[in-house]
Amino acid sequence: MSDLPRKAVTRTAKLAALPLGIAGRATWGFGKRIVGESAELVGRELQQRTAEQLFKVLGELKGGAMKFGQALSVFESALPEEVAGPYRAALTKLQEAAPPMPTRTVHGVLRERLGESWQELFLEFEDKPAAAASIGQVHRAVWHDGREVAVKVQYPGAGEALLSDLNQLSRFSRLLGPLIPGMDIKPLIAELKDRVSEELDYGLEAQAQQTHAEEFADDPDVLVPHVVHQSEQVLITEWIDGIPLSEIISDGTQEQRDRAGQLLARFLFSGPARTGLLHADPHPGNFRLLPGGPDGEDDWRLGVLDFGTVDRLPGGLPATIGESLRMTLDGEAEAVYELLCAEGFVKETIELDPDAVMDYLLPIIEPAQVEEFTFTRGWMRSQAARVADPRSPAYQLGKQLNLPPSYLLIHRVTLSTIGVLCQLGATVRLREELEGWLPGFVPEDPVDGGESVAEA
Repeated sequence: MSDLPRKAVTRTAKLAALPLGIAGRATWGFGKRIVGESAELVGRELQQRTAEQLFKVLGELKGGAMKFGQALSVFESALPEEVAGPYRAALTKLQEAAPPMPTRTVHGVLRERLGESWQELFLEFEDKPAAAASIGQVHRAVWHDGREVAVKVQYPGAGEALLSDLNQLSRFSRLLGPLIPGMDIKPLIAELKDRVSEELDYGLEAQAQQTHAEEFADDPDVLVPHVVHQSEQVLITEWIDGIPLSEIISDGTQEQRDRAGQLLARFLFSGPARTGLLHADPHPGNFRLLPGGPDGEDDWRLGVLDFGTVDRLPGGLPATIGESLRMTLDGEAEAVYELLCAEGFVKETIELDPDAVMDYLLPIIEPAQVEEFTFTRGWMRSQAARVADPRSPAYQLGKQLNLPPSYLLIHRVTLSTIGVLCQLGATVRLREELEGWLPGFVPEDPVDGGESVAEA
């Protein structure tokens, strides 16, 4: 049996063991309840043990398992603290690392894609990977012109592994659902599957990254590495040093946390307006904090990596988002409800109370109501609990709302970014970014012939 089939069998067995382990723990929990322990305590321990096993397995695998784990990890802020605490370190590790590909395999891919004399293209090449992702790993090198570069090499068979893992994970998504209160796991896995072909195409990724690199070339706050060379299964970009956001989350100063949070929010809303693209993979492993911002070495810039998953938004973010947000803040319940109906957030067969919709939305948009807002895990957990509790009005109303397909990725990216802001514990002037970059948030000024204040 060759290495690849053997590995495929091993990873399938590991993933298949997850639901069996969950079922076994459920039986164990039932036994503990028989001997008198409270349902709440047993349920909490079950959730903790399930989560620990899930992230242990995901951390050992690449492909769709790791991709799913990374997507899930940004929602860690929503978990109850007593459950989140024991495996927060495992989540952070997921965001930054995975077992490396053998050196001979890396060299084989480079030989096949760059030619027999591939080593002559580099002055130096480090065989030990500097980082690993769900479909490839990154090696540090020096290009033949002296530039330090990051060489991303795609795992052979990555596409098949990605789809196989996601198909298997989707089969027991219902069992994984309770890990993140208020979140439906199945649509997340379905969306990851939809993006597989795009993420495997390094040509599309190179185009998206170079578009951002050129747009942000002179930006004092955001740095995107330029593309140096691209071929099938190999993407070479400029190297950037910096502190991974996962390290800022675990050990950063409050100043670093606030600066990273502000720049993350700025990039989220300014990127689509400036490039027509939305960076759609906002887990902390894809960002670095670099010294040397607009105020010198003591300031910080945000380095942005990995453009394998983007949403193409030629007109920027839909103006409907900004308009509905502004009208909600202004208390225009009827107008907000009409707009949500027109956009398909409320299906034609359903009728809701506009004031109830307003009550549902207002807590979620609290960060936009004030000049600056401190994102915390406690706030995130309270929001998750509000929409996840079957006894709450928010839960009942949320079940009746619909998310149109065109908003699915935007919605997930926004939620994920908020999750990272909560992990950072950052104080952010979010309203400032909304006023500067979100179409429709600032009303059009008729004196300027329809040009918005943000564009003026």
